[in-house]
Amino acid sequence: MTDYIERLRHFFVIDKKQREYRQKPIDSRILAEEYNRFNLDDEKRAALRLKWVLENEKPIVFKDEKIAIIRTIPVIPELFTEPEWRDIESKHRIHELGKVCNINPGYSSLIDTGFIGKRNEIIALKEKYSVTGNDKEISYLDNLLQVLDAIESFAERYRQTAVKVGNRAVAESFSRIPRQPPRTLLEALQFFRLLHFCLWASFNYHNTIGRIDQYMQRYYRDDLISGRLDRNEALELLEEFFISFNKDSDTYPGMQQGDNGQSLVLGGSDLNGNDQFNELSELCMDASLELRLIDPKINIRVNKKTPLSVFEKGTYMTKEGLGFPQYSNDDIVIPALKNWGYNENDACNYVVAACWEFIVPSVGMDINNIEALSFLEAVMDSLPKLPECETYEEFQQEVRTKIFIKADALCESTKGLYMEPSPMMSLLMDGCTENANDICNGAKYNNYGLHGTGLSSAADSLAAIKKFVFDEHRIGKQELLDILAADFRGHDELRTLLRYDSPKMGNDDDYVDLIGTQLLDWFADALDGKRNERGGLFRPGTGSAMYYLWHSKDTGASPDGRKSGEGLACNFSPSLFARCKGPVSIIKSFSKANLARVANGGPLTIELHDTLFRTPGSIKKVAMFVKTYMDLGGIQMQLNAVNRKTMIDAKKKPEKYRNLIVRVWGWSGYFVELDEKYQDHIIDRMELNM
Repeated sequence: MTDYIERLRHFFVIDKKQREYRQKPIDSRILAEEYNRFNLDDEKRAALRLKWVLENEKPIVFKDEKIAIIRTIPVIPELFTEPEWRDIESKHRIHELGKVCNINPGYSSLIDTGFIGKRNEIIALKEKYSVTGNDKEISYLDNLLQVLDAIESFAERYRQTAVKVGNRAVAESFSRIPRQPPRTLLEALQFFRLLHFCLWASFNYHNTIGRIDQYMQRYYRDDLISGRLDRNEALELLEEFFISFNKDSDTYPGMQQGDNGQSLVLGGSDLNGNDQFNELSELCMDASLELRLIDPKINIRVNKKTPLSVFEKGTYMTKEGLGFPQYSNDDIVIPALKNWGYNENDACNYVVAACWEFIVPSVGMDINNIEALSFLEAVMDSLPKLPECETYEEFQQEVRTKIFIKADALCESTKGLYMEPSPMMSLLMDGCTENANDICNGAKYNNYGLHGTGLSSAADSLAAIKKFVFDEHRIGKQELLDILAADFRGHDELRTLLRYDSPKMGNDDDYVDLIGTQLLDWFADALDGKRNERGGLFRPGTGSAMYYLWHSKDTGASPDGRKSGEGLACNFSPSLFARCKGPVSIIKSFSKANLARVANGGPLTIELHDTLFRTPGSIKKVAMFVKTYMDLGGIQMQLNAVNRKTMIDAKKKPEKYRNLIVRVWGWSGYFVELDEKYQDHIIDRMELNM
């Protein structure tokens, strides 16, 4: 890391000096009353809000930075008054905050052409619609032009500020962009920073970065060929760019600090199956390794042809405790997406959403986390029928029926969706400008993703019932129900039997692993052929997001020996108290299912003790472990280098561990900034040795 980058890192990340320039927080409804008074529609409101935010932002340029823009307005205003919003809520399904979020914009569609190209396209479309008298479409296109005007004006104010403080690099960038396409990697990265900033200013969130090593490659290559940059200078520039993702992230919506969706994807197969990991991909990993920051979060697309060296480099990142990279297997994901109706080009261009879900850039308005099904809840809801079942197979069918009922209810609950318009996001998505239709109304792909939580606990519970109730007759049916109702009070010996001496997923034991496979197949079967109101399908997945906490909180004692309220495993992982033989047995257990059927996303998450990363030999061993899981048919993997003693000490002495990073579920955060419930769950997860 150069002295220059170290100064920037200290200024923006350690000391957070940029926060000193923030304005006083505003009333979040500051604009809504006026919009209501003039009876403005939601599309017009969205365009005017961005215009207001950019006009009221105070441009701040620091003298020696090359990539500028910080946020000075800490609160983005709402579009609606409280009575208006309550009325909308009463009539619609609201997903999260009701904003367009967690999709991958086509940044290059504006970067590569500049605003001139987009403006000319819009003007031509206005003329076309004026002939046919399409007033609604003309009005929407006017909104898009207003957004372009506002961004250009904002950029010009930044140029003027840069001139005043004597920052030639920033002034030169903004003298060209966004009106003209960039000529250099620096200008392209500054253009991205501008667009990304404006998305947040539009109250869109979880704005993923996508395949930056692909769409920025041309600028990097041209700079190298022309001699404007060498590799080291390009690395320094990328590191400054990465720091920019950490400037305003404390103002972004999320469950916790760090849950902001700033994920990028490296590598991946092309249409011919060739791996596209390139020199810029490697530079991005080098930048992340040197900076050791929680943003941006790195995902690597791999396949059977990916060389071990890529896995080794990723393992060095895991060693640093970053909680990433996360690996996704093209050999499973691409065919899965094609089976779900994505064309081959789009499937091969997939990226990873804020956490782990698979989405496609520019053309996807998929809502990949709209709901979650609890496998364990399906088992628990079936237990009252247990005394009536003569065989395990009869009880198993009860669970299958419950999964289908729950899946139907979840699909039904998604109807009547409302999202605020986003003309800014629409400028970056294919088809929106051409059709004068906001992205909130949908895109080429409009699929919904359902998470699946508590799989290992559900499979372990069914295995315990099969073994001890039906096969060995060691526990009576009603006896089990009574013991669970008592939360195991007075039955410690039996709880120990169920908790530790019953078959568990993660030990390469078909007795229980095939039950887990069957649960996933039923989940896929329950959603097969179902369509949402936007014409999209429902995609099942193995991720949990925050539901692993929510679902466990309301679930009573279960037949796997879990007490009422005890936690579920995060994502696609063994239960918290499974005594697994080791990491190899885990990857064997969790690669047996047909994961292409449940490919909404959800990584096998494994905690490895940090002593496993201390030598080049052990690094190679862990890299081979990751590659083996992918070769076995695993869909996604995320490793953590952890030390239980360190985390316990960090809870007691947070001031000593400000930079301790951990993976929470689909995102990384600073351990000492997490709520205690997240800290405790991470501490409870297994540390494994190889």
